[in-house]
Amino acid sequence: MDRFQAMAVFVKVVEQGSFARAAGRLGISTSACSRQIADLERHLDARLLHRTTRRLSLTESGQSFHERCVQLLADLEEAEIAAAASTATPRGTIRLTCSINFGVRHLSPAIGAFLARHPEVRFDVALSDRIVDLVDEGYDMAVRIGGTGGANVVARRLGETRVVCCAAPDYLERHGTPHSPEELAKHRCLTYEYLQSRNLWQFRDRSGRERPVRVSGPLHSNNGDLLAAAAVQGVGIALEPGFIVGADLKAGRLVPLLESYAAPVSPIYAVYASRRYLSAKVRAFVDFLAERFASPQNW
Repeated sequence: MDRFQAMAVFVKVVEQGSFARAAGRLGISTSACSRQIADLERHLDARLLHRTTRRLSLTESGQSFHERCVQLLADLEEAEIAAAASTATPRGTIRLTCSINFGVRHLSPAIGAFLARHPEVRFDVALSDRIVDLVDEGYDMAVRIGGTGGANVVARRLGETRVVCCAAPDYLERHGTPHSPEELAKHRCLTYEYLQSRNLWQFRDRSGRERPVRVSGPLHSNNGDLLAAAAVQGVGIALEPGFIVGADLKAGRLVPLLESYAAPVSPIYAVYASRRYLSAKVRAFVDFLAERFASPQNW
């Protein structure tokens, strides 16, 4: 007896509620369908179905076995699709969304390098700092910073970036330098719309104790580049990912603050709607990004 085939027949019988309808769907005779179930019950030494002239119903053992069969067959199908996709040539259009700042700085060169390897792929990229609904808006995938953007998506971690508390030397000369997170409450802080905790900035001291502080200030925005530019101009203190403020920190236009306190690490994710039926082009690009960002980046 082919157990996987028998399990597939069993699942189809339960789905159709009839041996005859299941047999028709599977392209086999009703007697062959019935024999498969009988062989399976004999192998398991357990009755799976209550049979009457009018209807079929699952036994208690059948209910439990059916749930496992559905999962096993789905896993097998996924494995076969993944194996086939790994040998397929990536081609076609990838509809992709990403935040504006990360997209311009880091995703654009990654796309260029990927296209050099896979000339049959095209990209349709929408940059937005809002969380886009991949299914409703028809995107194949997203690259997201800090969070996956929902529970009903599959996320693969690509890397991470540390969040940096920083200000311009001019601002610090005029307003003083904070030496503890709590002192930020008295400063002009630049707040970001899509930060998960909004105006609550999170820090951790060397003992591991959380040191959250509620901040406010003269500027709130949904764009990290705008806040970083304002910080360089001395408008206030910013809490920004390293991939945005890295160049300003290196050039001295911004100064890191509270370095003895650990600011949050923001993970970078590739996000897509489902592992199942993931196309060769998307799978190849996600693998490429994972390889590209695997080592710590000097943003």
